[in-house]
Amino acid sequence: MPFFDVYADYSVLDYVSDLIDILLVWFVIYKLIMLIKGTKAVQLLKGIFVIIIVRGLSSIFGFNTLGWIMEQALTWGFLAIIIIFQPELRRALEQLGRGRLFSRSGLQDEEEQEQMIESITKAVSYMAKRRIGALISIERETGMSDYIETGIGLNAKISSQLLINIFIPNTPLHDGAVVIQKRQIAAAASYLPLSESPFISKELGTRHRAALGISEVTDSVTIVVSEETGAISITKNGELYRNLSLEDFKEMLTLELMVNASSTKWTWKGKKADG
Repeated sequence: MPFFDVYADYSVLDYVSDLIDILLVWFVIYKLIMLIKGTKAVQLLKGIFVIIIVRGLSSIFGFNTLGWIMEQALTWGFLAIIIIFQPELRRALEQLGRGRLFSRSGLQDEEEQEQMIESITKAVSYMAKRRIGALISIERETGMSDYIETGIGLNAKISSQLLINIFIPNTPLHDGAVVIQKRQIAAAASYLPLSESPFISKELGTRHRAALGISEVTDSVTIVVSEETGAISITKNGELYRNLSLEDFKEMLTLELMVNASSTKWTWKGKKADG
């Protein structure tokens, strides 16, 4: 058969080469999906899939006009994507350049992570004692670029002094959330989605609802300092942990963010609020 004739001269090395080729393609696709996850490009990707499906169905059922329209949309759509999403593509290329091949050692990353946790803890301690309201969301695997774009871009090194200064009342950036991305303060005064859960206690304000809301749609860790009581809370995976002591707060933050500590089980005797 012709199909088998094509592969008759294939050696084991050729099969291995093809397998590696396929795995590399899947790896690139996976990285691209992770890169656009949590951004507006996800909706665009869904639209492209719909067009491809409609194009295939129109060929099967003989809808020539509809098929031609979908064909034109695919042909010229990629040019439109390059023009419309030029900032996102540029950012993607920059992230590629800062990828693992050019990254620093794991030890340096761990030290930076520890410094970030220390700075956040120091800032939260200061604000809790003085009842300065704060909302800080830390990006993990799920991208938060859409929420970063709603705020004022900073791309600043994390420090306790800067975090405190951002949330001082009656300053231009104190309303909204600080979003931390790749161990940098990516933006301040960002808007986070409010949770629509009917089980949230009425005593909780907008900051807590926003913290719960973002934890329901991303895997971020979000910190809230209450303006009324100075209480420290953390949200993750749609759950709110209230009235944390500073020691519990730092321990939980460390176990959530430090890679080497992620396997340790953390238990807390405080109040986990579902409502």
